[in-house]
Order: sequence, then C-alpha cells, then structure tokens
Amino acid sequence: MKHAALAGCAVAFLAACQPVVSEGPDLASCGATALQGLVGQPASALETMRFGTDTRVIRPDMAVTMDYRAERLNIDIDRAERISRVYCG
Repeated sequence: MKHAALAGCAVAFLAACQPVVSEGPDLASCGATALQGLVGQPASALETMRFGTDTRVIRPDMAVTMDYRAERLNIDIDRAERISRVYCG
C-alpha cells in the first residue's frame, strides 16, 4: 500500500514538472508581439493609436464572432478600463 501511494505521489510530482507549452495564437502574425507593452495601460491609450491591420477592441460582455483570423489584432479591455490582453485571432 505504501508503495502504491508513493508511486502515485511521484507520478503527480513529475507531471507537475512538465514544461508548459503555449497553445495560444501566434503573436507575430498580426503585430501583437510589439504591442505587449500596452497590457496594463488604460484603454484610453488606444484613442490616439492607429493600427496597420484589422483591429478589434473587445470589452466585457461584448458579443464577438468566434472565427479565427491570424492577421486580426484583438485587444481585450477589462472592467477597470485597462488593457488586459493583446493577441492575434
């Protein structure tokens, strides 16, 4: 019984050590990589910016389409009116 419990702990420990693989969208295809500095900034920072690609600003509870377009820049705004995420899709 002790061996089974010990083996279970070892498996759980090793599983927790696995590297995390990002399965999220590519940040370079829409220029999001260069815009990661916007995360945490107030949403008003976007008012004077112009983007060279199709851009969608997504606010809480806003309806958005679920289609994936690698060239589209998405900017998530949280309830505190801060930019919470910049990504492609």
